[in-house]
Amino acid sequence: MRDNNFRIKGIVFLVTVFLIISCFSASGSIKQKEKKSKKEKQTAEQQKPAPNLSQLIDAKKYEITGDTEKAEETYRQFMDRYPLIATTYFELSRILASKKQFDEAIQYSQKAVALDPENIWYQLYLAELQQLLGNYKDAIDLYENISKKNPDNMDYYYQLAALFLASEKYEEAINVYDRIEDKIGITEEISMQKHRIYLGLRESLKAEKELEALVNAYPEDSKFMSILAEFYLANGKPEKALETYKKVAEIDPKNPYIHMSMADYYRKTGNKEKSFEELKLGFANPDLGVDAKVNIMLSFYSINQLYTDLKDEAFVLAKILVETHPNEAKSHSVYADLLLQDKKIPEAREEFLKVIKLDSSRYIIWEEVMQLDLQVEKYDHLLDFGKTVMELFPEQPLPYLLSGIANNQMKNHDQAIKELNTGVKLVVNNDLLLSQFYMYLGDTYHAMKNIEESEKAYEKSLAIDDSNAYVLNNYSYYLSLRSKDLDKAERMAKKAVTLEGDNPSFQDTYGWVLYKLGRFDEAKIWVLKSVQGTEAPSSEVLEHYGDILFKLGDVEQATEYWIKAKAKGPGSEFLDRKIAEKKLYE
Repeated sequence: MRDNNFRIKGIVFLVTVFLIISCFSASGSIKQKEKKSKKEKQTAEQQKPAPNLSQLIDAKKYEITGDTEKAEETYRQFMDRYPLIATTYFELSRILASKKQFDEAIQYSQKAVALDPENIWYQLYLAELQQLLGNYKDAIDLYENISKKNPDNMDYYYQLAALFLASEKYEEAINVYDRIEDKIGITEEISMQKHRIYLGLRESLKAEKELEALVNAYPEDSKFMSILAEFYLANGKPEKALETYKKVAEIDPKNPYIHMSMADYYRKTGNKEKSFEELKLGFANPDLGVDAKVNIMLSFYSINQLYTDLKDEAFVLAKILVETHPNEAKSHSVYADLLLQDKKIPEAREEFLKVIKLDSSRYIIWEEVMQLDLQVEKYDHLLDFGKTVMELFPEQPLPYLLSGIANNQMKNHDQAIKELNTGVKLVVNNDLLLSQFYMYLGDTYHAMKNIEESEKAYEKSLAIDDSNAYVLNNYSYYLSLRSKDLDKAERMAKKAVTLEGDNPSFQDTYGWVLYKLGRFDEAKIWVLKSVQGTEAPSSEVLEHYGDILFKLGDVEQATEYWIKAKAKGPGSEFLDRKIAEKKLYE
């Protein structure tokens, strides 16, 4: 390694020495070609003996090895002995600039240019220094001179134009771009730059002409035509915009954006039907990606429009999206979201399942499927599916909650308890979710007739969130069934209906607690609300109402409701005796 480093450093050093000698020789050769005046000859005589280049080489060696102080000292010694060598001033200027001594760096750079005015590298370096310090006028003068002496090098013209722009001399910049165009013809880069400048100057007609010139120079390029059409449309020339869009469609019928542009045109000119037809054509083009189509859909319609006023249009586009891109997860995801918003739960669930088959990396989709499984009561699928989710995303708590609920519904109470207790430990900074876990633990323990653990879980849930209406309802109802802590049960049930007054289940619970307290008239009001609040009241609610009527002395109507309860389900263990004997048994 040491030998290789030495060899590399040696090569760099030799190249640097060669450059120094070359610069010096070039400078000398130029001077030899010039006709010297008598005074210059005398000065040259004073420079004898010939410069000792070894000192200059030593200075460069110090600089390369990082000893800039020694390099500067050696350059200055050489400059004192040979004050007319341009290379010395140039190298000193570079060192001073690296030390941020810019004023002196510019002075030495100017001296190098004065001594060797034909050396373009000295001029370029000085221009760079002037530009760095914001001296744009001086930098411009240098580049004007450089570009005149090097008329075929476009880089110098581009730099000159950039300097004019930086100094906010826009007309001068455009003149330079015109000079470039005279030499190389019309190009996208120059035309678009001039177009942007004219827009900034609010000279829209000139900006328009630049685009038109670009289109005329490249008549087969649909991209430039599309830009021009958009400009026409944005500047109140819809007829020209439509004409140009049609040309794009003619020369490039597979252009993935043309139909979207036409749709935008028709939308802005008030022709919604035409706009939608163009949108459909654009969405059916497989060359236009899903992301672009989704972004365009959202740019055309607000979210509320997609889900309300323009829902039918949105569904048409989403279906086209799925048909055109059947193997893209995002197309199915967009369609699934629309179905979900439209409350088409089974259809949305199927689309989300397709998303997972195409892209299994997005946890939120797995979670969505589990939520939908729960809604459509696909408990078997939820349990199998949930195992996979918990394996793939073991740190996510919600799959444990949903799987625990499904196990509870399937009477797998021990497994439900296990999963719910595991999920509790994964909840971080989410009190509402934690409250849900304890609520379902309370329900599951109650189903297992483990009353003590059930009440502990409900208490934990309410300690976290005392406004959880479902916990308040379930806890109070289970207390009423055991006729335990009825005053506490009444407070909780009342709070539940206060939070969700239209919930028939909560209304029944509150009425039943009031019944247990002997407040039959109040109980009748709330249970009747529950009966009337749903199209198909449960057997349990109907039997409750019959019991209340019996307590109020209306035996015949009580019996009618017991019979209705029997028709809906098995009811309580006493229901058959109530009907047969027209008596209340509890």
